[in-house]
Amino acid sequence: MHEISATDAARGFSSLLDAVEHEGDDFTVIRRGKAVARIAPVSRGSGTDVKALLRDRRPDKQWAGQLAEVREMIMIDHRT
Repeated sequence: MHEISATDAARGFSSLLDAVEHEGDDFTVIRRGKAVARIAPVSRGSGTDVKALLRDRRPDKQWAGQLAEVREMIMIDHRT
C-alpha cells in the first residue's frame, strides 16, 4: 500500500485512479500527517463466485455454534 498526501492525490487524481484500476495499487491518503482515507480497487467477486467457492468446500459443523457465541458476546441495542 502506498501513502499519498491529500494535495498530491487531488492534483493527480486521474493518474491515481489509473494506478488503482490498471495496476491494482491501493493508497492511503494522508492529510495533516494523519491517514484519512483509502483508495483501493473494488472487489471483483460476485455472488456466483461465492456460491462456487462454497460448493467446493465441506460444511463446517462448528460454524453455527461459533456464530451463536459471537452473537451472544455482542449486545446491540436497536432501540436507539
